[in-house]
Amino acid sequence: MSDIIILAGSSHKNLELAKDFAKRMDAKKQQAKVIDLTELNLPLYTTKEEKKGIPEAVADYVSQFSAAKGFIFAVPEYNGGVPPVVSNTIAWISRGADDWRGCFNGKPAIISSYSGGGGNHVLMALRIQLSLLGMNVFGRQIIVNSKQQLNSEHMDATIDLLIASLVHH
Repeated sequence: MSDIIILAGSSHKNLELAKDFAKRMDAKKQQAKVIDLTELNLPLYTTKEEKKGIPEAVADYVSQFSAAKGFIFAVPEYNGGVPPVVSNTIAWISRGADDWRGCFNGKPAIISSYSGGGGNHVLMALRIQLSLLGMNVFGRQIIVNSKQQLNSEHMDATIDLLIASLVHH
């Protein structure tokens, strides 16, 4: 199991951002795993769908999320909000775990976005959603878009905060 789960909310620029995080974590001797949420192919969560049964893959992700010490989210902005694939994954995890709070509660999280729309709105919405799940979302965040390139020093400093929190966690 990986210490840090890096969730990519799209299969293009945010997946690249997620892989950049993973590469930097590896350079700092921290175990991290990238999960491309677009590859999970989970059905859209509804109570009707849940009555058909929890998808088998959910149990594996519940186990990984429970074991993770922290998270990094790399998500695009969809119409000013969180991408459906991110909310859908969280919904299935919360319904597929006996103790879904153990997957999120008290765990540190970095939020980041590569977005054509700017990225600020998705990070505000994601911060609220993750905080309600009990995660400790860092105030520092990473935003990359057509007008704002990735600041490597800022990313490394944010990763250092996450690593420091793991020592105290």
